[in-house]
Amino acid sequence: MIKLGNYNTLTIQRFTEHGAYLDGGQLGGILMPKNYVEESMRPGDEVEVFVYLDQQERLVATKETPLATVGDFAFLQVSWVNNYGAFLNWGVMKDLFVPFREQKMKMEQGRSYIVYIYIDEETHRIVGTAKVERYLLPAPRRDYYRGKEVDILVWQRTAMGLKVIVDNRYAGLVYNEELIGEEPRTGHRLRATVVKWREDGRLDIALQRIGKGRFRDFASQLYDELTGAGGFLPFSDASTPEAIKERFGVSKKTFKRAVGTLYKEHKIRLSDEGIRINPDRKGQL
Repeated sequence: MIKLGNYNTLTIQRFTEHGAYLDGGQLGGILMPKNYVEESMRPGDEVEVFVYLDQQERLVATKETPLATVGDFAFLQVSWVNNYGAFLNWGVMKDLFVPFREQKMKMEQGRSYIVYIYIDEETHRIVGTAKVERYLLPAPRRDYYRGKEVDILVWQRTAMGLKVIVDNRYAGLVYNEELIGEEPRTGHRLRATVVKWREDGRLDIALQRIGKGRFRDFASQLYDELTGAGGFLPFSDASTPEAIKERFGVSKKTFKRAVGTLYKEHKIRLSDEGIRINPDRKGQL
């Protein structure tokens, strides 16, 4: 069975002046245009190709690598707009169509949007939609536990934080208090950590490790900062959360836990003036 809008491994049937025809089973031969044909290819060879529809709505195979496939969420740029909708660049010759009814706001040429790619049941065409929330699923509790690392796609900013798409299928939120340092923008893909699974299947997400690992990571960073600053930093328990966040990009809680870790290991000395490397225990964590 041919997977439209996805990768398929197909057998070469024959060659013509237009390219190679691949075995599409009951759908017949599928043309792979001649610019993708290699000299070493022979009838009977198997090739991995991306199959989609050309301008005449015919099946066509390409060796191009799309930016996304059917079933994916992606951040794509609008190439052009006409009276029917917008056409987004998704890495293959024919642009991805997003009809006006599938746009939350009128898409503009040159701007990029988060979309979901699917096959329209009525037309059997590959299309995109900006109404991505319809395609987000509840995350299974057994698979999404506190501390699990996940892949996220940053979706949109809200008053509570950043909405993200987790592992290409689930809804997640990074709360404002977890947004420390430079804030990622819509379309960024990152590794993140599950903080909590909610009863509705939504996920609370942190952009950094949580628990002891998180504090251990920053403790190592803080020691490197001390070394680079000549062994002293003018930060103490009296330093404000704002000053700590501006200098190190972490919360005061994380800062204090890291300082505690270094102090227990006798790596540093503390005073009202700040933190100093312990000259008797110089070295890395």
